[in-house]
Amino acid sequence: MFKLTSLNLNGIRSATSKGVQTWLDQQRPDCICVQELKAQAADMQGRFEQLAGLTGYFHHAEKKGYSGVGIYSRHTPSDVRVGFGNAEFDAEGRYVELRFDSPARKLSLISAYFPSGSSGQERQQAKFRFLAAMHPHLMRLKAEREFILCGDINIAHQPIDLKNWRGNQKNSGFLPEERAWMSQLLGETPDGGLVDVYRRLQPDATEACYTWWSNRGQAYANNVGWRLDYHLATPALAALARSEQIYKGEKFSDHAPITLGYAFSL
Repeated sequence: MFKLTSLNLNGIRSATSKGVQTWLDQQRPDCICVQELKAQAADMQGRFEQLAGLTGYFHHAEKKGYSGVGIYSRHTPSDVRVGFGNAEFDAEGRYVELRFDSPARKLSLISAYFPSGSSGQERQQAKFRFLAAMHPHLMRLKAEREFILCGDINIAHQPIDLKNWRGNQKNSGFLPEERAWMSQLLGETPDGGLVDVYRRLQPDATEACYTWWSNRGQAYANNVGWRLDYHLATPALAALARSEQIYKGEKFSDHAPITLGYAFSL
């Protein structure tokens, strides 16, 4: 089984101080996709190039203490792609892709951090621009290779993906336009066709599916959460998913790690 974890760290220094490295040592994933490093290359040097015996590959934001994604892998990739060719969002450190190509197959693992629009209309419009650029990129990728994109998508797709769906229909993360984007991506049409792998294994999970909780009030204690963290895969890879776990035994971040096991090897 290929064990693949995704986690928004909400700062790698913060998450490691809360024990994420010890947990990873115990879990021994083959690969972990991380988001919101909140660190520059100089901050990582000598401290975070490796995590739990895995080697890291990163896309840092130009702005200090902001965004940033990475993939820690037990296996050496054949190629590393940093950014997805969009100047506005590549400056924000939101996409890194490891390729594990062989004569028999083309396969990529991607860590992505989609923008949040919750801070106001300006960032919401940026989020819409990101979605508009990301969709054709993923469709081009799907036409040429198998892939799994792990990441904080910052969208709850369906009412079962968040606690208070009725009250959040006008809030970023559950807007009709964002949900429609997800539906198109996951639709069985030429401009869709990706699979929400967790939902393939757990089609009806509600309160067990949440991966993010607000720091306000008692959201975590009362499990008033959202499912914002996904594995999105091409159909052939999604069909190989065998197990899923959202780990809530410890709190490393305002997000929980989501781990899926796939019946393939790199």
